[in-house]
Amino acid sequence: MSGDGTGSGRQDWPLYEVFVRGKRGLNHVHVGSLHAADDTMALTHARDLYTRRNEGVSIWVVRSTHIAASTRDEKDPFFKPSADKVYRHPTFYDIPDDVPHI
Repeated sequence: MSGDGTGSGRQDWPLYEVFVRGKRGLNHVHVGSLHAADDTMALTHARDLYTRRNEGVSIWVVRSTHIAASTRDEKDPFFKPSADKVYRHPTFYDIPDDVPHI
């Protein structure tokens, strides 16, 4: 409780998703969620909670409300349009002869 009689407490804190990049990892991996009053507190709690054994080198915290994701039902219609964009394939680019190692 806040102590001021308003009743606002931890249950009112926003939910954050926590991503940690390990020492041997190249990308951040979702490791869990936590509630915090602000971004700084979320980083501190994430560090204390998810990197206790010095396994992380970088932490991201993102408010859950700021994450937008596709759904399983959208899988085919959402990703299928990229298959017809053949211009994204490198076959349409001429590589000069003087460019090494390609």
